[in-house]
Amino acid sequence: MTDTLYHRGPDDSGIWTDVSSGVSFGFRRLSIIDLSSAGRQPMISHNGRYVIVYNGEIYNYQEIRNTLQVSWKGHSDTETFLEAISTWGIPKALEMTIGMFAFALWDRKERELILVRDRLGEKPLYYGWQGNTFFFGSELKALRAYFSFQKNGKLEIDRSALCLYLRHNYIPTPYSIFQGIYKLPPATFLRIKPSDGNKKDYHPEYYWDLREVAKKGLENPFKGSSEEAIETLDSVLRKAVRQQMVADVPLGAFLSGGVDSSAVVALMQAQSSKPVKTFTIGFYENDYNEAVYAKAVADHLGTDHTELYVTPNEAQSVIPKLPYLYDEPFADSSQIPTFLVSQMARKHVTVSLSGDGGDELFGGYNRYVWAPTIWSNFSWLPLPLRKGMAKMMTVYSPQTWNTIYTVISKILPDKFKQRTPGDKLHKLAEIIPSGSQMSVYRQLVSGWQNPSSVVLGAKEPKTDISDPKMWAEVSNFSENMMLLDALTYLPDDILVKVDRASMGVSLEARVPLLDHRVVEFAWHLPLSLKIQKGQKNSKWLLRKVLYRYVPKEIIERPKTGFGVPIDSWLRGPLREWAEDLINETRLVQEGFFNPKPVRNKWQEHLSGRRNWQHPLWYVLMFQSWLETQTK
Repeated sequence: MTDTLYHRGPDDSGIWTDVSSGVSFGFRRLSIIDLSSAGRQPMISHNGRYVIVYNGEIYNYQEIRNTLQVSWKGHSDTETFLEAISTWGIPKALEMTIGMFAFALWDRKERELILVRDRLGEKPLYYGWQGNTFFFGSELKALRAYFSFQKNGKLEIDRSALCLYLRHNYIPTPYSIFQGIYKLPPATFLRIKPSDGNKKDYHPEYYWDLREVAKKGLENPFKGSSEEAIETLDSVLRKAVRQQMVADVPLGAFLSGGVDSSAVVALMQAQSSKPVKTFTIGFYENDYNEAVYAKAVADHLGTDHTELYVTPNEAQSVIPKLPYLYDEPFADSSQIPTFLVSQMARKHVTVSLSGDGGDELFGGYNRYVWAPTIWSNFSWLPLPLRKGMAKMMTVYSPQTWNTIYTVISKILPDKFKQRTPGDKLHKLAEIIPSGSQMSVYRQLVSGWQNPSSVVLGAKEPKTDISDPKMWAEVSNFSENMMLLDALTYLPDDILVKVDRASMGVSLEARVPLLDHRVVEFAWHLPLSLKIQKGQKNSKWLLRKVLYRYVPKEIIERPKTGFGVPIDSWLRGPLREWAEDLINETRLVQEGFFNPKPVRNKWQEHLSGRRNWQHPLWYVLMFQSWLETQTK
């Protein structure tokens, strides 16, 4: 099991077994703090009561260390955290901790196993049962290794989870692609006692609740002026970034040139006595290339900047690696440049800071601006009229609308100019007949709108997004979307993408914007300090902090995201590969998908009538993953 996770820890390994209790821990180490043998795991507490295997970093470990009366063996954050648990118990140790982590703790006195995951879900943790054996791991491949040694062990694909995957492009927590294997939700712990026998209906308990954080923050909004808010955010972010720069190995940062990564790098450089190492991937396709903006930021800040321009062939060469890297179907195509920038950074550093999380906290996604506008402009109209308008919008194909727009755009102001207006118009046609705000949001975050009609023999389970019982008490539409994104899209897409891509090349990625103190402060901020008039004023407060360090003109531009041209690749160099994976005969034989809707979208995409890159990529990534299950 540990051998499968070599990439997550190539520096050292260890196994600890308590035969009398039937407990065994295995670990692979990526040495970051205390490179000596004193940092080895599995680690036993000084009093002998606790044994831990732990993945992640405790950023305030030095502060915690200074409060404990302990004769230290080394200076690792693992030893510090373990002794904090021994001294204070798990609840207080977790409350005092700032960091990212997933860990398993065996309590020899209580004969109890405790699994814990960090507040925002930066580090992964899977678990499940095989007969009477409970097992867990950082990635599914470790669990699959256990099954491969069992004579009757077999992992069955969960068709309901596959339904969720087709909607979201990822499999939401607590589900995995396999029946009976689960992801531990962020900010929870799970207690397992061997004395419970065959009891399998364990329920994770929350030790920190983002819904409650949002509710309390909104009930007690920041009362200061906008200048005071800028100063406070600057201070909170500086501290988070400073703590995450601690390492006994080379450290750098990903830099896209956008607001979030630029803010992180600016705060790093402001607190560093030497140039920070920064890394950017560039593309030769102008619509997808942000490297020029990153270089402008790097030049202004004076970082030690490395950029790598990749060809389509180099980017496409990553695709065969994706099923192994991600272990289960995962279809955010920005996984490709994320892997490439991680691979490049690893040649120079062992730790890299990332700017993820800014969109969910400070209002960066376009839907936070456009969805409320669409809802307020159309919801009052009678439903038959809205359906009629939607029908009119789809009379012409997106390609035709694009042609019409090309002619009109010559006389339009810049603020009205759009990329792929035809696809956006068709997307609007799907949204305006919606009956509620939550219905609009669900449409916006869905790839396949009715996945249970595509996956054979499946019923789509309820999730945080579809189950009203799980919705928080947040009345504002934009803030509700931000919270739901932070609960779902952030941990299950963004953080999965970053963790697997970086750890796949033995690089630790850290996300300072997700320091829980930053998150809690962000939820005290009124929406007016996050989103102001116009799309370019999203993340208003974070931009104001950034403009203290980087001129506004370097940063201001339309949001593009971090992607690759999957749409044109599928019509060109990837066409043969895709056709092989989704040909009708193969789909029928495998028995997971109804071939008709898949083939219809494929033909429409090839013809250029529609751009179905996202739903097609979801299917293709599953098919590519499925191939690896039979090898």
